[in-house]
Amino acid sequence: MKKILNAPDAYVDETLEGLCLAHPELQRRGEGGRVVVRSAGAVAGKVGIATGGGSGHLPVFLGYVGEGLLDSCAVGNVFAGPRMDDCIDAMRAADGGAGVLQLYGNYGGDRMNFDMAAEMLELEGMEVASVRVTDDVASAPAAQADKRRGVAGLVLVYKVTGAKAATRAPLADVAALARKANAACRSIGVALTPCVVPESGKASFAIGDDEIEFGMGIHGEPGIWRGPLKPADALTDEMLSHLLPELDLARGDRVAVLVNSLGATPAEELYIVYRRVAAVLAERGVTVVRPLVGRYATSMEMTGASLSVMKLDAELEALWNAPADCPFWRVG
Repeated sequence: MKKILNAPDAYVDETLEGLCLAHPELQRRGEGGRVVVRSAGAVAGKVGIATGGGSGHLPVFLGYVGEGLLDSCAVGNVFAGPRMDDCIDAMRAADGGAGVLQLYGNYGGDRMNFDMAAEMLELEGMEVASVRVTDDVASAPAAQADKRRGVAGLVLVYKVTGAKAATRAPLADVAALARKANAACRSIGVALTPCVVPESGKASFAIGDDEIEFGMGIHGEPGIWRGPLKPADALTDEMLSHLLPELDLARGDRVAVLVNSLGATPAEELYIVYRRVAAVLAERGVTVVRPLVGRYATSMEMTGASLSVMKLDAELEALWNAPADCPFWRVG
């Protein structure tokens, strides 16, 4: 294992310390400092949006706390869900008096702790709604979409939902918009190499030098198939073949696209992928609106990429283009 760290068990906390020092618009809260919030505090009269998840995926999850995006994030260990108490603290920090939306990826530990946090805070009188993002098409068939994982599509859902909350819409409307965005978003990834979790010091999985895992999850969950590496265009076409049929795109439609590095894949290779995505969509008469290409949802130093596509209507496109500002992304 080669990593720039002091001690494996200090990895997450020292990361959070450095992040908040570099970006003073963020602060740590909660016992142990495992909740990241906006330093300016909750916005009175605005629905608060709280998220949470394991470390190791930066900028997801905590990196999207900011203006027009999220209000707080409960932070777990690397690839581990946050504690229930941190979920509670994150929700309290996000509460500006208009209710709180829990918006997070569909993982068992996260569900359990956010559900318990919601039950406890509802007893105190907080209005709470929950939306779980389920964009990973490789993790379950379409007929069981509620069992799918939340991966890089979280970024797209965060953006439009945060913009909706910024309009001072009521909690029911913000939650409905989040569900609409999730239903319009699909993702799939491909891994070329494993990553190393600091606490274990071991590769998260084994894969041959000439192999790829198609459809692998961001924690190393098995994909759809494993085999020899394909040329970029063939690989991109196969990813699109899993995403586009579920989105039912027609000529004249508009989409948001994210080509995402899982950690170690360089920008040059992501642009090769985006080049093919843009060509395929153009052939279909589909317009890409403000594409994202870069590191937006990683898996430590895993080599690989994911592709996310969200079908836009007029409402989603307006929210997609609305101003936002966080340490890793600025719009407008």
